[in-house]
Parts: sequence; structure tokens; C-alpha cells
Amino acid sequence: MAKFRRRTCIILSLFILFIFSLMMGLKMLRPNKATFRVPFGLDLLPEIRQETPHLVKTFDSQKSDTINSETNFKNLKSDEITVKLSKASEPNMEEKSPLNYFLHVFYYSWYGNPQFDGKYIHWNHPILKHWDLRLTKNYSQGKHNPPDDIGSSFYPELGSYSSRDPSVIETHMKQMYSASIGVLALSWYPPNSNDENGQPTDDLVPTILDKAHKYNLKVTFHIEPYKNRDEQNMYTNVKYIIDKYGNHPAFYRYKTETGKALPMFYVYDSYITTPEKWANLLTSSGSRSIRNSPYDALFIALLVDSKHRYEILRGGFDGIYTYFATNGFTYGSSYENWAKLKYFCDQYNLIFIPSVGPGYIDTSIRPWNTQNTRNRINGKYYETALSAALQAQPSIISITSFNEWHEGTQIEKAVPKRTSNTVYLDYRPHKPSLYLELTRKWSEKYRKERAAYALDPQLPLF
Repeated sequence: MAKFRRRTCIILSLFILFIFSLMMGLKMLRPNKATFRVPFGLDLLPEIRQETPHLVKTFDSQKSDTINSETNFKNLKSDEITVKLSKASEPNMEEKSPLNYFLHVFYYSWYGNPQFDGKYIHWNHPILKHWDLRLTKNYSQGKHNPPDDIGSSFYPELGSYSSRDPSVIETHMKQMYSASIGVLALSWYPPNSNDENGQPTDDLVPTILDKAHKYNLKVTFHIEPYKNRDEQNMYTNVKYIIDKYGNHPAFYRYKTETGKALPMFYVYDSYITTPEKWANLLTSSGSRSIRNSPYDALFIALLVDSKHRYEILRGGFDGIYTYFATNGFTYGSSYENWAKLKYFCDQYNLIFIPSVGPGYIDTSIRPWNTQNTRNRINGKYYETALSAALQAQPSIISITSFNEWHEGTQIEKAVPKRTSNTVYLDYRPHKPSLYLELTRKWSEKYRKERAAYALDPQLPLF
């Protein structure tokens, strides 16, 4: 009997010890915390289609197996809801960091509405057809119908505004100021020229310069691929810009290592013009050389494919930028290539300007392009891009974009909006100013890091 009791006590003790050990083990378990990591190589790099020069209009339409969370929900039978923000969301300008003139943002002045322009411009963007007509018929056709139906997956806090509205321009400058952005790169077409969905906007430049100057911002020019652009009319147009706007205090100049203060021009789709033609303009021996003239400047080429590096060199450009906010879409826009591009630029004394963006979604105007969508992930995508850019130690960082609403790359304030047909994306659970605040945070970080590695840590000479 005593043996039985001892055995029972031993078994009971072992059972209690087992239970105790099991409970302690469970207590020590923790769920794995998933860290955000850019999925390099996850998305197949689309081929550059040679039959059309405008890469931004020609994304590949391979089918995607991923169901994207950033897709508009159609045919919702609900009343229209627009959330308006209180003034509390307005940043306090007195508390902001000084502007960072090595941080540029691409800015578009092509929007219009009936009040200021007599009609809607760009907000009524057409739904673009796919080059494969078999795919086109699977999607709706026609144009958007503002003000409630606009060519964007997000909805601006300012509504379907006009770029001619002085109060809108002022608000934009105030938002850039709040984000510690120093320079806006203005999308530009020559006088009496415009993109295929817009109207001429060169007459807006004086107002933009004046409003920018009020907030100590500087303005540079992002020269678009206007009709028949070549080295001859580029010389004429650069001369026009410098003669007409070069004396304005908001006109941007970059101080080079040689001490010269030169204007800077981003040249979009530069690769559609041959290096030989660019060399006529941009090399000292060129037949239409702009070098060592009163109109000499820094010309920054768009790098899409890796082979463009040497074409850019032969063309006589002063630097490269990558523009696209879609990681993995092009060689230039892939974060994993930025260190190599920076090394290349250092070898040949070029300025390297990586372009970062908060995300990408253009399905409101290219419904067949879902595979190139990049979710914002509540700001994580943007911060990952900024972190990658800083690691490359660039001379300048550019942001795509302040207000390219069609492609969903904007950092401008957006608000929740629901109509009977559409639920627009927004920045919730954060405030509409989320991307301005993140930009300010990283602007300050970039300023400090750049001062440590740059040979020219002082501000540019204007």
C-alpha cells in the first residue's frame, strides 16, 4: 500500500511538472513580427515597348495573380460621402524644419475646372485603351465625369481644382513648405503647346514663381516630350525659359563643384532622341552647343534601361534621374540598382537623382495595368523608397510626385470620398497630411546625412 501511494505521488508530481513546463513554454512563445521588406524581383520587369516612345503610357498587361487591395469598388449603392477636414490638420508653418533644396518634387499644373477654365481639364481623363484590342474590350471606355468621378483612385482634399486658381497654387506651396521640400520641378511645355489631354500652361509660370517665392521655394523645369522636340528647338526653349524667368528670385540654380551656379532642367523621355542629336546641344563641340554660353545649364536625363547609361554619357548630359515610383518597373526605378547607378555616376562625374514615390496606382485611367500597382502600406512603401535613396548617398533626391493624381503617386492631401459608383482610396487611419509629414521627417534625415558625405554640404547658390 505504501509503495502504491509513493508511486501515485511520483506520477502526480511528474504530471504537475509537465503541466507547469508546458505552461511556461506557451508563455514564452511570441508571434513572429513581420517586418516590411521590399520584394525585389517579385514583379517581372516589363519590356520596354519600342513601338511607342512614351513609356508612361505603355505598361505591359500581363495577368497578375495578386488581388490588389488598392482597387476601386464599383457599383456601390450608397449615398455620396465626402469627409471634410478641420483646420487642425493644417501644419503649423512656424514649427517646420528649414527647407531642403536638395529635395525636389515633380509638380503638375495641368488641372482645370469650369470656374477657372470653362471646363474640366485632366480630371475628366479618358480611360486609355490597351494596345491589344482583345484586352481593351474587357474594360469600360470613355471619359471620367467630374467632379465626383475623376481620373484618379484618390480624391484631393481641394476637390477637382484648377491649377489656375491662385488659392490652390498657394495651398500647394504651403504644403510643400510644410514638408521641408525646397524645389518643385514644374512639368513644362513650350508656349502654345500642351499634353494630349490638357491646355497650354506656360502662362501660369509667373504666378507659380511668385507663390513659390513667398514660401522660399525654388522652381526648376521638367521639360516634357513636346511635339518634334529636338536639339534645335530645345536650345530655343531653354533660352526662352532663362530669358523670361531666370531673373526671378524663385528660379532654381544649383551650385556645381566648380563653383558655378547653373539652372537645372529635367528632360523627360530623353531616350527617344538619339545621343548624337543631344550631343549637338550638350557637348562643347556640338553644332548647336549650349555649353559655355549664357544659357548653359545642368541637363538631367531620364534613365529607364541599363543601356541608357552610356547613351546619356554620349549625349553630354550632366546627370540622371529615374522618375517612376514603381519599384521593379524599370532598371532605373528598381531600388536594388541605385548603388550601381550612383557608382556609375561618380565614375563619370554625373549627378545621380533617384526618384522616390509613396506608391503607384493608375487603374482609373489604365484599368488593365493592375500588375504595376504598388500599395502604399500606410506609408511603409514611401519610407522604404526614401531609405533606399539615402543609402545611395545621392546629390539630390526627387519625389514622384506632388500631384500626379492619375498615377496615384501624389503626396498632396487626399480625403475619403464615396459616391454611388466609387469608393476612393485615402490615407486612413492617418491624416490627409501623412505623406507631407513623412516627407518632412525624411527631409531632415537626408539633410543631416548629406552634410556628412557631400563635398558641397552648403546650400546651393541661387
